Parts: sequence; C-alpha cells; structure tokens
Amino acid sequence: MNIETKWLEDLSALAATRSFSQAAERRFVTQPAFSRRIRSLEAALGLTLVNRAKTPIELTEAGQLFLVTARNVVEQVSEALRHLHHLEGGPGEVIQVAAAHSLALGFFPGWIARLRNEGLPMATRLVATNVGEAIHALREGGCDIMLAFYDPEATLQMDPDIFPSLHLGATEMLPVCSVAADGSALFNLDSGASVPLLAYGTGAFLGRSVNALLRQRGLRYTTVYETAMADSLKTMALQGLGVAWVPRLSVTAELNRGELVVCGAPHWHIPLEIRLYRCSLVRKASVRLLWRKLEAPANRG
Repeated sequence: MNIETKWLEDLSALAATRSFSQAAERRFVTQPAFSRRIRSLEAALGLTLVNRAKTPIELTEAGQLFLVTARNVVEQVSEALRHLHHLEGGPGEVIQVAAAHSLALGFFPGWIARLRNEGLPMATRLVATNVGEAIHALREGGCDIMLAFYDPEATLQMDPDIFPSLHLGATEMLPVCSVAADGSALFNLDSGASVPLLAYGTGAFLGRSVNALLRQRGLRYTTVYETAMADSLKTMALQGLGVAWVPRLSVTAELNRGELVVCGAPHWHIPLEIRLYRCSLVRKASVRLLWRKLEAPANRG
C-alpha cells in the first residue's frame, strides 16, 4: 500500500470544509488536482471515502472511520519532525530552503553570496517550487526557511507568531516584450491597441497582481499563452509572442543586452516585496544564527 501523507491532510481539509473547492484552496492546489489526490487515496485503500452525491459533500462511514487514523498519523509525523528539528545541529548542518522559482534563480544566489562574504558560511539545499507548495513544506517541516514574494492572500492561514517573516528587499514586475527591427518595443501598452498577453496561471500570486492591474487600467488584450513560471513567460517574450510581466531580477541581463525592452510607462509596473519565512518551532542552530543576523539593524531595509 502506497499512501502519501499529503493525501491524509487533504482528507482532513475536505472533512473540515465539506467542499472540494474550499479544501483545494486551503491546501494551495487546484480543485482538479485536489480531486485526483482524494481519488488516489481511495484507490490506495480500496474504499470510497467521500459521498459526492451529497451537497455539501459528506464522508462515508468508512471515510469517517479512516479520518481518525489519518489525523493521528499526520499529528504523529508532525510531532516527530518538530522533535527532530528541536535538536541542535552540529557541524555541516544544512539549511533546507524552499523558494519561488524566480527568486531561486534571480535572487537566491546573490543573497547567499553576500551572506557568505559577510562571514556567514551557510550550507544550503534549495528547492524551487510554487508558493503554495513552499508554504506547505514550511508548515509540515519539509524546509527550514521559505523565500517568497509577499502574498497577503496565500499567507492568511500562517500565524505570524508561529511563522515569523523578515523583509529582505523590494523589486517590481515589469511589462516586457521583444524588440522590432528598428530597436523599438514590439508592443506598446500605452498605444491603446490590443496586445497579446503572456499570462500567469489562474490563482498564482503574480497572476492575480497582473490581472488586478489590467482591470484597473483597462488594457485591451488577448491571452496567447499561460504558465505558472515567470522564466517561461520571459522565454516566450524573447520569441516575440507577446507582453509578459516579469520580476525585474529575472530580466536584468536581457534588458541590458537589448533583447527585451520595457513596453509600458511606470504606471504599468507592479511593486513586489521579498520576504523570508521560518517556523518558530524549529530550533536548528544555523537557522537561528541566520535569523539573528538578518534581524540586525544593518541588514534590514
């Protein structure tokens, strides 16, 4: 029998909300993905856990009985992780970092290099992922710290006393596109003409931010490509396929080389805050040392 612990947490969320859509939102996944995970759990057990004919949905008798076991297993695993993380780390201790894709590529290397130059030679293991999975990893002990753009909506369920955060810096999303033969922008957001949009997937923080700006400014556009990854949008923009909003730190080299240009005035730019999160229950020595250094006045800004 092969059962993933995240499926057990999914079942608990479904029992609490009695709604696939609300449970999926709580678990930071799309509803189709969440439904597949519940069906995978049912298939692994050989049981029907959910009565989908009811509205709101209900757990079957087997589902209600298994829910008790699921919650106990999740709690026991979490308690074991908390206990292990409380142990002081020795030499060679590695800090597990979960980071948004664009920050993993455009921010993390320079940040780590600066910390090393300032006398903090950390050993790190980096996993680039989406914000929802990063939050899940932080909450469940899958990483020590999380590097992400500040997203008020995604962090609503993170108690700041348990998951404190630090401001690391600020950047912005820029609307960029490829260049025409004469070196001018291939598209112009201020021209009034409709533009082809290279968009983020529904629900992504960067996508919500872009969509809010588009509604506010009334831009005429047609979505021609959609993905969750900023670097994929950048690649499509380099091919001349449309306009993409990409964090400045992800396109600095391309802008400097003239391969991409900013195709809108400053009112089309979107500010972003970079934050670092940790779990206060984790007592790993290297994490506490890093946090104390970052909390020092000289490192805040």
